Amino acid sequence: MSDTLIQPVLARLEERQPLIEHWLKAFLRIPSVSADPAFAPGMAQAREFLCERLRREGLANVQLLDGGGEAAVYGEWLGAPGKPTLLIYGHYDVQPADPLDLWRTPPFEPTEIDGRLYARGTSDVKGSTTVALEVVFAYLATLRSCPVNIKVFLEGEEETGSPTLRTLIQRHGPLLAADAVLSADGGRASAEVPTINTGARGNAALEIRLRTADKDLHSGRYGGGVRNALHEMAALLATLHTPDGRVAVAGFDDDATPPTPRQRQDTAAFPYDEAAFFTDVGAASHGEPGYSPRERITLRPALDVNGMWGGYTGAGTKTIIPCEASAKLTVRVVQGQDPARVIRAVLAHLQAACPPGCALDVTALTDGSPASTLAPRHPLVQAASDVLRASAGQEPIHVRLGASVPITSVFKETLGIDTLMFGFNLPDEDVHAPNEFFRLGSIREGVQAWTRLLDALSRYAPAAFREG
Repeated sequence: MSDTLIQPVLARLEERQPLIEHWLKAFLRIPSVSADPAFAPGMAQAREFLCERLRREGLANVQLLDGGGEAAVYGEWLGAPGKPTLLIYGHYDVQPADPLDLWRTPPFEPTEIDGRLYARGTSDVKGSTTVALEVVFAYLATLRSCPVNIKVFLEGEEETGSPTLRTLIQRHGPLLAADAVLSADGGRASAEVPTINTGARGNAALEIRLRTADKDLHSGRYGGGVRNALHEMAALLATLHTPDGRVAVAGFDDDATPPTPRQRQDTAAFPYDEAAFFTDVGAASHGEPGYSPRERITLRPALDVNGMWGGYTGAGTKTIIPCEASAKLTVRVVQGQDPARVIRAVLAHLQAACPPGCALDVTALTDGSPASTLAPRHPLVQAASDVLRASAGQEPIHVRLGASVPITSVFKETLGIDTLMFGFNLPDEDVHAPNEFFRLGSIREGVQAWTRLLDALSRYAPAAFREG
């Protein structure tokens, strides 16, 4: 399909900008908070709202897919025989709005201020989900067809870690079969240069408890004569890293694929103000020697203590020696690593370093999900590169996310297909925080890019997505 043929689609999308914004605002007014059971009516309303729109715009087989939790919304258009089938992913659930007193505008009443639309879920990810859907709708309204086959899959549990996603896919695998996934989630890494997300770190989690006595002890009677659980936990966790920031766990990164020259070049080319990055959060650079800060948070694995607690934390003083301390840890893993092996290596280190007279118990262990990677020559990457190069006038930079996006590895594991994250939100939009916003200009940029991306992907044979 030539650029001339998609001009009616682009023209319709331009003409409908006010209507697109109006629909997005209606979507944002629905309080679809998946983490809080009190918002169950909002979740149900969001599903009904989306199903009604998918049916009205011409998608077939619109239904709810149940995996035992919050249902996903599904619809399809399969009128392009011989062309690739793309699963368009988004999610309709949002984070809780708390703390409410820090919002400058009502979190579920979208408010425009200086070209920004403020509301919970604007950036993550109702704005970009709207962009993707509106492009499909515009193709069907103007050309009565799409350049590729489309399956829409809108999840309702992304903000709670997708707990039933694997079960849902097992139940509905044939319905979800596709050649690749286009995700409205993920976002852009920079407002200054075009970027393509070619992967993300994976993760795993561990929670431990250390005991030094049967009960808390009076510090006057026992102080200086027995082990203190908090002292021992602090010392134990300190063994996980060397003073210069390197992870000290044996075998921690043995299976990590070294960064490629291309990845290091792209990381160096990314516009990154190192000083501002740390100053903005009141922190100082620290981590594995031999890598830049940007490389450490995207190309290398990491181990972090997320919480440590025990003893007395109330008002005033309580002179005890705590008998118990707990801690939560997570790892971020890179390409090549098995997150289950890595988190168990951390556990083995802790067990070996636990001093005599202490008992270390595991209270929770999560294998997590592996890192995801798209090869530079994958059709998803090639097509996105062509689109962004044409619109921006410069070569896109390949970037990896330091965060984890479990759905990418889940789709690869269960359906055998790769995912391109092609959202249009930006890093500074206060995702998960009070005063979340989405730039209205990103709607126009996004619908143009998605229109051209679907067209570009139609030029690849379905088999190419398995070979990429």
